[in-house]
Amino acid sequence: MIPEWADWLTERPGSTNIPRPVVERQARLILDTLIAMLGPLRREAKPVWQHVTEHYGRIAAARGLAAGEVVEELQQLRLLLIKHIGALVAALRPRRAVAVFLRLSAIIDRGIAQAVVGYTDALVASLLMTDRNTQPLTETNGDDSARQLEALELELAGITTRR
Repeated sequence: MIPEWADWLTERPGSTNIPRPVVERQARLILDTLIAMLGPLRREAKPVWQHVTEHYGRIAAARGLAAGEVVEELQQLRLLLIKHIGALVAALRPRRAVAVFLRLSAIIDRGIAQAVVGYTDALVASLLMTDRNTQPLTETNGDDSARQLEALELELAGITTRR
């Protein structure tokens, strides 16, 4: 599923300034954190989910996306999840299947909201701190993104290793 979402993301405008391995790494981090949010340590994973999705929004701003495009990218994740796990969840008792899909949807909705917060924060910060005559409003590079992703992965590992 990660390669499929990464393919979709890299085909979009604004994805050329971030290397494919970084896109896949970020997608994997989002999915791993989402899995933690569905498990028994969801309370502990909630702040990590907020940090990861906020980071996703900041990177989207650096890619030059519009706020609606950030929402669309995370909605695509929801569609892929339904496509890939839909049959497994549908095999559950109907009441349980509905509960799983509702919880999954609520988590993704909170992630979308947090990504928009990160996106907006990045734009406001860039407007306040940038000399628009010499620098682009938002800027990113692969090394910086990789360093930030590593910090988030360590934060998630601190929770998931407790299982």
